[in-house]
Amino acid sequence: MTRLAVIGTGKVGGEVAFLSACLGLADSLTIYDNVPALLRAQALDLLHTGLPIEVDTEIKTVREADICVFTAGTPRNPSIKTRADLLEANKAVAELCTKVLTRFNGILITVTNPMDLNNYYLHKRADLPKEHCLGFGGQLDSARFGLALAKSGLKCEEAHVLGEHGEYQVPVFSHGNRSASDADRDSILAGLRNASMEVISGKGGTVFGPGWHIASLIDAVVNDRRKVLPCSCILSGEYGINDCSIGVPARIGSEGVLGIEEWDLDGWEREKMSEAGTFVHSMTRSLDLP
Repeated sequence: MTRLAVIGTGKVGGEVAFLSACLGLADSLTIYDNVPALLRAQALDLLHTGLPIEVDTEIKTVREADICVFTAGTPRNPSIKTRADLLEANKAVAELCTKVLTRFNGILITVTNPMDLNNYYLHKRADLPKEHCLGFGGQLDSARFGLALAKSGLKCEEAHVLGEHGEYQVPVFSHGNRSASDADRDSILAGLRNASMEVISGKGGTVFGPGWHIASLIDAVVNDRRKVLPCSCILSGEYGINDCSIGVPARIGSEGVLGIEEWDLDGWEREKMSEAGTFVHSMTRSLDLP
C-alpha cells in the first residue's frame, strides 16, 4: 500500500495527484494547500472521479507518506525572468515544509522553483538522507530538448539535459553520438532556456508536461524501476561538484537515488556543467545553511 503526499495542490500539484490516482501509483493520498477553499475543492474533485483511492487533507499525515511531492509556492510567470528569481519568494514556503517533514522517512520529490536550491535546502533543514531527495526538472527539460533536436534535423534516439533546472541547464549531445557545432548547440540551449514561456504566457503555467514526468518519477520509485533519469541530486564530488543539488543521470528505485552515473562529457558539455555547478553552488551558499 503506497501513500502519496502532495504539498501544494494548485495546477501542477493537482495534476500530479489526479494522474497518480488514475495510474494506480498510490492507494491513498494526502493533499495539502494553505488555501482552504482550493484544498477542499481538489479533494472533492478527486473523490468525484470514483477511483478507488483514499484522500485526506490533514497536514500531520504527510510525514507518514511513502513519497512526498513538494509543489507549493509561487510559480513562474511572464514577469519572472528566471527560476532562480523565485528564491526569496519561496524560501519561507520551503521552511514551512521542513517542519512538516520532521521524522519523514519516505522519498521527497522537490518541484518548487528554484528546484535545485530547494531540494538541497530541504535535505539540510529537514535532515533527510541525500539519497531520498530527488529534484524534478531534468525529465521535462530533456523532453523539450528532444523536440528541439527533431526540429533541427539532428538524430533523436535519446535526449538528456543535466545541470541546473534553469538558465544553466546542460543539453548533452555527445551521449547520443550526435555531431553539432558549438553555434548550433548554443542556439538550441537558448531555445531551451525559454521553452516554457510561451506556455506560461498562453495559459498561466505549465501543467501537462510537469504532471506527466513527475508521475513517471513517482512510478520509478513505487515500482522500483531502477531506471536512469535526469534528476537533481545532492552531489559529493560527482562531476567535480560538491555540496549542492544539481541535475545528473541517476538510477531511481524504491530507495530513491540508487546511484549516479558519471558520463564522459565532451569539452562543450564539461564547460557548461562546470558553469552550472559554480552557479548553483554559489546560490546554495547564499541560503546560509550549516
